[in-house]
Amino acid sequence: MRRLIAAAVALAALALAGPQALGRVALWAGLPGLAAPLLPDPAERGVALYRAGAYPAADAAFAAAGRTQTYNRGLSLAATGEYALARAYFDAVLFANPADAEARRNREAVNALIPPERGDSSVPGRIAGAGGLGPAGPTETTTSGVLMINWKRDVEARGIAASDEWLATLADDPGAFLRLRLKAEYDRRAALGLIRPAEGEPW
Repeated sequence: MRRLIAAAVALAALALAGPQALGRVALWAGLPGLAAPLLPDPAERGVALYRAGAYPAADAAFAAAGRTQTYNRGLSLAATGEYALARAYFDAVLFANPADAEARRNREAVNALIPPERGDSSVPGRIAGAGGLGPAGPTETTTSGVLMINWKRDVEARGIAASDEWLATLADDPGAFLRLRLKAEYDRRAALGLIRPAEGEPW
C-alpha cells in the first residue's frame, strides 16, 4: 500500500513539474520515443529522437540547438549518411578541443566511409583544364581491379643537335647556362601569371 501511495505521489509531482520533467523521466527510463514529444528543448529532444532511431528528425533538432550540439550533430549527420558534413563537424569539435579522443575516433570512422575525391588528373598536382595536359593527358583503365594510368602525350622533337661544332660556339662561362635557364624559367612563369607584379613605392 505504501508503494502505491509513493508511486501516486511521484506521478503527481511529475504532473505538477510539467511535460518536460515527464519527458526526462521517460528518457531516463529508456523510452525515447515517448520522451521526444514532451521535451521542448531541441538539444534534449534531439537526444531522444536519436536514441529512438529517428535520425533525420534528431539532426534537425540538433541543428536548431546550435553550436552547443556540434558533437551530437556530427553523430546525427553520420547516421543520415552525410559523412563529409559529419567529418566537418567532428573537425570543429577537435579544433575547439584537440584532446577529445571520442570525437577523434568518430572522425576517423566517418572519414573511412567517405570515398576519395577523384579528378581528371593530368600530371601530379594538376587537373585537366587548370594548367594540366588537357585532352592529351593520361587515360585510366582498370584491369582485374587494378587501376592503370596510360600516358598519351604527343612529343615534338625540336632544338639543335649537340655537335662538336655547336659546342665550340659556347662561351667558357660556367654560370652562363644557369643564368639562361633561370631567365627562361622566369619568363615561363611570368607568361602563366605565376609571378607577382612588382609592388609600388611603400611610402
